[in-house]
Amino acid sequence: MTPVLAAVASGEPKIDGQEEDDAVLIHEGSDLLAEDIESEMAVLPDLSLTAEVKIEDLKVGRPTGLPPEEAAIQETRLRQIVWRRRKWLIGKGNALPPAALGVVCDIDVGDAKPVAQRVRKIPPQFREKVADLIKGLLSARMIQKSKSPWASPIVVIIKKNGVDIRLCIDYRIINGLTQLMVYPMPLVNDLLEDLDKYLWYCSLDMASGFWVVPMTDRARLISAFITPMGLFEWLRMPFGLCNAPQIYQRLIDNALYGFLKLSPDDSTLDVFENGEPAKPGIHSVLGRRSYIDDILIGGTSWDDLCEKVERLLDVCEQWHLSISVEKSEWGMSKVDYLGHRVSGLGLEAKPKNLESLTALEFPRTLKGLQSFLGSLNYYHQFIADCAVYAATLYSLTETDFDEYVTRPKFREQEK
Repeated sequence: MTPVLAAVASGEPKIDGQEEDDAVLIHEGSDLLAEDIESEMAVLPDLSLTAEVKIEDLKVGRPTGLPPEEAAIQETRLRQIVWRRRKWLIGKGNALPPAALGVVCDIDVGDAKPVAQRVRKIPPQFREKVADLIKGLLSARMIQKSKSPWASPIVVIIKKNGVDIRLCIDYRIINGLTQLMVYPMPLVNDLLEDLDKYLWYCSLDMASGFWVVPMTDRARLISAFITPMGLFEWLRMPFGLCNAPQIYQRLIDNALYGFLKLSPDDSTLDVFENGEPAKPGIHSVLGRRSYIDDILIGGTSWDDLCEKVERLLDVCEQWHLSISVEKSEWGMSKVDYLGHRVSGLGLEAKPKNLESLTALEFPRTLKGLQSFLGSLNYYHQFIADCAVYAATLYSLTETDFDEYVTRPKFREQEK
């Protein structure tokens, strides 16, 4: 388990404009574990200016089966298509991309009273790190000082090396009060179907994902987080909010499918509240080959791929969506997508992921066994008779498992 520094209260924060009767003060003990809050934490990023993007930074493949001169011409063709939209390319580092159009993040907590949790003590050796991160976020206009009656605490997570840390915001209370957004997330298996019919692929990472989504005034107040340096609130959507994946997925789906268009009167409004229906008969850019900020383009020919890339970049320009140069590949015969290696030969498991699975120790408890089986499930199609063996193992009772691991033969295998 990953240790999390003790959540020690260092006094109740005095927040301007807050009446004591309006808030519920919560103090947590020191037995907080990272696994308990991993999916409900907003990481405070090490924000940096993006490196200047150069055309040679683009990872562009070259078609095979052509004379060298023609192959070079086709590579340059695709590179130039991408480069013409370089305004929407983000270089190395956690740079803040421009805000996307037609989307906002709102947080609906109904009639819940504001919850102001106590500030958590930051050990002296980490205070300068916290201050630097906050300065960077303020400078980038990702956060601002706040007078909100809400306050979520900072969590300091020590990395495995015992020296480096991650700074996060614990949004468990906020997420527990938030009205959940109903929106279907794509199924990974659906996105991986029929990919072997393509010859060329582009695997794209949308730069800084959630950060392109502006916050509503209400969401800013509810997102407020408290540190020993003061109270701050988000201007852009952070990771860790329970509805963040659905908000971003809906933005990408609408951009690629073209259901709604921006209002000509005000492009800063939420298109899902104030947008106009797009003209019928307009074909989608990709179909549903997007999972949050990971997008895959497949082309049956180099011409087909180039056409799809142009249409995608048109969409990026229309909705102000940025693409990470460092994490994206264009015109490759084989790419990595959603934990798999994709090519015209079909799907493969990523070797690095397989190494992690084979390195796992045999579970010592029944709960550990069930967790191990869950890890295997992602690659079940590559394991012969996986469902048969898994069903048998899942049916084991606590007594069955304990009896098995105490057998002399099992102990001999461990040696």
